[in-house]
Amino acid sequence: MTEAVHEVSNLLTATLGIAVYLIGAEINARVAVLRQFNIPEPVTGGLLASFLLLFLYLVTGLELSFDLAARDFLLIVFFAGIGLNARLSDLISGGKPLLLLVILTIVTIVAQNLVGAVGAVAFGYPAQAGVLFGSASLIGGHGTAIAWAPEVGAATGLTGATELGVAVATLGLVLAALVGGPIARLLIEGKNLSPERPDEEHTVGLPDHPNEDEAKIDHLTIMRVLLHLNVAIILGLSLNEVILATGLKLPLFVPCLIMGIVVANLRAALAPKAPPVSRTPSLALISEFSLGAFLAMSLMSLQLWTIAELGLAIVVIMGAQTLFAVAFVIWVLFPVMGGNYRAAVLSAGFGGFALGATPTAIANMTAVTKRYGPSPIAFIVLPLVSAFFVDIANAIVIQTIVNF
Repeated sequence: MTEAVHEVSNLLTATLGIAVYLIGAEINARVAVLRQFNIPEPVTGGLLASFLLLFLYLVTGLELSFDLAARDFLLIVFFAGIGLNARLSDLISGGKPLLLLVILTIVTIVAQNLVGAVGAVAFGYPAQAGVLFGSASLIGGHGTAIAWAPEVGAATGLTGATELGVAVATLGLVLAALVGGPIARLLIEGKNLSPERPDEEHTVGLPDHPNEDEAKIDHLTIMRVLLHLNVAIILGLSLNEVILATGLKLPLFVPCLIMGIVVANLRAALAPKAPPVSRTPSLALISEFSLGAFLAMSLMSLQLWTIAELGLAIVVIMGAQTLFAVAFVIWVLFPVMGGNYRAAVLSAGFGGFALGATPTAIANMTAVTKRYGPSPIAFIVLPLVSAFFVDIANAIVIQTIVNF
């Protein structure tokens, strides 16, 4: 079998992503168990597409390489929308949950690397390679795994470190998309939880059964939201240039998130009677589309064949990492975060975040809140932790382990 790589253009990738999203929505509408366990629609469609591409690769040797520029822009749009939804009162009231979540995230980073190191040694890898079976690839995701793999390879002589990190991150993303919803269902229905303020607005996505006010979307509300999103993104791009000039490098969505917060709160202060943009059905709809299309494209472009090449080691170690993440979320994070509905929503997000990436976490929380009710602060706290604190804490822990 001759292997060949076919490049898929940006426009075609975006088109396929929308199609995959819609296929996932159709499947979820027909398969009750997916809805019951809060599996996000783009996850259903994206994973189906990735397995079909795996079959195509195994049969023909054809590898599709997707241009993901549109996907990356949608992520920026989504986080600018998260910023527009952030009220100063929420940021203040979210201070304690934010601090607790930072501490729990650091604990998770250390624990993931311990599990990874034990597993690595058990399967004949250097102990330092445990970071590639741990937080570099899981909480860190593909970008962190690729960034640290050369250092792990140089320190240990391990060949194929990048491929190892990418494979673990890929499987982690799949698992992250599947565990968050069931965790939330277990906690919410098992403990009979409900939103503390069920009248609050949905910040991402509309509820499954919207009332007349929640369904009020027209061309003016959409255009108003798009204008403010564009302003936030333009200002975010400018802020990113300033940040880069200082020598600091952050993901591009971070300054766009920051400027979304600034734009929303300045608007509220300077024009309190202006037609609303924050916490509106139009913004929630655009945010859900941006996130869903991003995730559909991310999952359909996974190269699942890289996982098979690692065989038993990746199956056993990732099984252990998943069991740890689920147990930690249910028995540690949920009670520490208050044991209430918001804690259950954050648990769904953290389950996705610990094994995968922030968009997966938000998609998990969106699926949960659409079914059970809103939790706006959860959508502020988790992205702030993942955007500002995780990369720094992860880098310190990983560097310590690699140097050791």
